[in-house]
Amino acid sequence: MKLNLIPLRRLVYCSAIMGLVSLFVGCGSFLTKDEPGFLARVGENYLYRDDVAKLLAKGISKEDSASFVTNYINNWASKQLLLDKAKINLPEEKLAEYDALVADYRIDLYTRAYKEALVQQGGDTVISSSQLNGFYEREKENFKLKEKIVKLRFVELPKQFLNQDAVISKLKRFKKNDIAYLDSIGVQFKKLNFNDSIWVSATRIIQEIPPLTFENANKHLKKSQFFELEDANGVYLAKVTDVLDVNDVAPLSFIEPTIKQVLLSRRKLDYLRKLETEIIDEAIKEKEFEVYE
Repeated sequence: MKLNLIPLRRLVYCSAIMGLVSLFVGCGSFLTKDEPGFLARVGENYLYRDDVAKLLAKGISKEDSASFVTNYINNWASKQLLLDKAKINLPEEKLAEYDALVADYRIDLYTRAYKEALVQQGGDTVISSSQLNGFYEREKENFKLKEKIVKLRFVELPKQFLNQDAVISKLKRFKKNDIAYLDSIGVQFKKLNFNDSIWVSATRIIQEIPPLTFENANKHLKKSQFFELEDANGVYLAKVTDVLDVNDVAPLSFIEPTIKQVLLSRRKLDYLRKLETEIIDEAIKEKEFEVYE
């Protein structure tokens, strides 16, 4: 089938010129209230000034605004002209198919937004410790680690730091007095982490300690290992207190956020199924929904 095409360049150009003329009619600020209510027209479709004005960033210069609006008008005109041509040249069955898809998408957008609002308003988002523990115990074999995780404490010192030996000694021993001392001089450290009760992925540690790499991680990230590394930026001191390797069962504390998300997702699905059932039952009761044989 031969398409009934017309040159778009001339029509788009005319649309752009018409839009710019309307933009700059009269003196004063860009897109003032004295200008026409629309910027451009393609057939029976109008591009309104208010629709474009709300897209302009605050504080944008008049020159940048003019450039943005010109491009917007051209893009809008191109789409409208192509849409008109598509409606003329595409087969009727294709148009009907696309109209049905658009209608379905519109329904999906509305209903999804409404269901999300209902979930936020009425859904229970509290996950108890017993629920977390119960799910973890039932499913723990499905929570195998895909990378090494580590507990450690570490500091990054400036290269010119004078009392490095004392920091090493106290970081290794880490008694109450040692912690107090390290806290007291913590402002001199470039980085620090004294919470060695939290599991951290090896990837995150490598990001924080640049001389540590995936190639040398197994050498340094061992249980009870102390290591000292250095690069052009500083000196990195770390004491590893515990390690779990790939394929070990992940501890609950490490995957707790994941389990919460799983439980909340399941709860949300259950809530929506119940909601849909109640909506249908109510519609049947009120004779708003009937199925005909």
